[in-house]
Amino acid sequence: MRIAFILVGVLLVLAVFSDAPWAATGSAHCKPTNSGEIRPHSVSITEFGAVGDGVTLNTKAFQNAIFYLNSFADKGGAKLFVPAGRWLTGSFDLISHLTLWLDKGAVILGSTNSNDWPVIDPLPSYGQGRELPGGRHRSLIYGRNLTDVIITGDNGTIDGQGDIWWNWFRTGNLNNTRPHLVELMNSTGVVISNLTFLNSPFWTIHPVYCSHVTVQNVTILAPHDSPNTDGIDPDSSHTVCIEDCYISTGDDLIAIKSGWDEYGIAYACPSTNIIIRRVIGETRSAGIAIGSEMSGGVSEVHAENLRFFNSSMGIVIKTSAGRGGYVRDIYISNVTLVNVDIAIRFIGHYGEHPDEFYDPKALPTIERITVENVVGENIKYAGLLEGIEGDKFLNICLSNITLNVTSESPWNCSYIQGYSDLVYPKTCESLGEILSPRNYSDCYQLSNHLRSSSNQKTGAWFLSW
Repeated sequence: MRIAFILVGVLLVLAVFSDAPWAATGSAHCKPTNSGEIRPHSVSITEFGAVGDGVTLNTKAFQNAIFYLNSFADKGGAKLFVPAGRWLTGSFDLISHLTLWLDKGAVILGSTNSNDWPVIDPLPSYGQGRELPGGRHRSLIYGRNLTDVIITGDNGTIDGQGDIWWNWFRTGNLNNTRPHLVELMNSTGVVISNLTFLNSPFWTIHPVYCSHVTVQNVTILAPHDSPNTDGIDPDSSHTVCIEDCYISTGDDLIAIKSGWDEYGIAYACPSTNIIIRRVIGETRSAGIAIGSEMSGGVSEVHAENLRFFNSSMGIVIKTSAGRGGYVRDIYISNVTLVNVDIAIRFIGHYGEHPDEFYDPKALPTIERITVENVVGENIKYAGLLEGIEGDKFLNICLSNITLNVTSESPWNCSYIQGYSDLVYPKTCESLGEILSPRNYSDCYQLSNHLRSSSNQKTGAWFLSW
């Protein structure tokens, strides 16, 4: 009943977003998806002996069905249909030119037996499992070296039943890093849409070393006290579009990554050309985050029309000495924050290192970050912006930001350089230089802030909703 109530609320909120006067504005555009593409061959999981009673383990049925459908990969591809029911399974692999379709009322349930989630090698850009040395459990739905993969349906559900994994993590009873709910590696032409994802053991949707990825119209839910249940984590991936999503989890709603310390530096696969639009959610962590694993570099991120509420942070960049890499050319605009502790947070000393072999002199480059057109209600701190001594974060540009702040010290900045205009409450001295035509070129994608008064009125309208 509670989930149904939440989903109704999500649909209402998304409807409001789609009708908002500024919902279609901005410089970023995603291409139409092909999630409704008709495959010439289709089978139901029931044809392979699957039983949707929530008790029978159907791993072999999923594996056998996908093995059969592989013969149609060069004949236009195939569709695996999952009807209404509760389909318990362990981890299974996808193939190229496949549509995995979950019908209305269909629930894929992750097994609560860790043996049904095989252990695989760590990612080369991480050097080990993210939580423990050695390997990591494979995601529930997994694929690598794939082309043209669609995971969609009529708002079916994929439930990782992560509670048992969270307990193992809290009690130190894990031998390997927890699994994601969906992970695709080295793949291109990926669409994930029109589904609900529940209770991931670890990060929920993780495209890594991928290109041309679209995540659209999904709902992602996990309890706010569930550890590290990020929503969507593009990792060393390019040409990614995330739009029209509702996310409420125990960690960052969206976190952009690109590898960890010396392993990420050596693998050198950046995340770039990422579009994020019309995302709503709440979390004990951040609405949108970059890092802290960003050693391969992150650039050209456009995030617009976001609403985060009841959260610890709105926008955050996390890094530290030893990370290397860069975060540059980031544009975040049209953001509404309600009941958020810290609106904007830069952390220069965040997170642990994979091992003792990292280079503490590998300093990250953080530059050309633009945040504009932000409104906030009941915000504790406007910004806590901490660079690294000897490694300033440069050309941080803030424009048209109005926050109702409860703290008497709304801004705290160190090792930061940049510009600001139309920011209330007044920002810190290191960002005090006023934006003007002579320094516009220092700021990434700064819009014509002469239009800011109308944008501000639009933000105020949305706050009143």
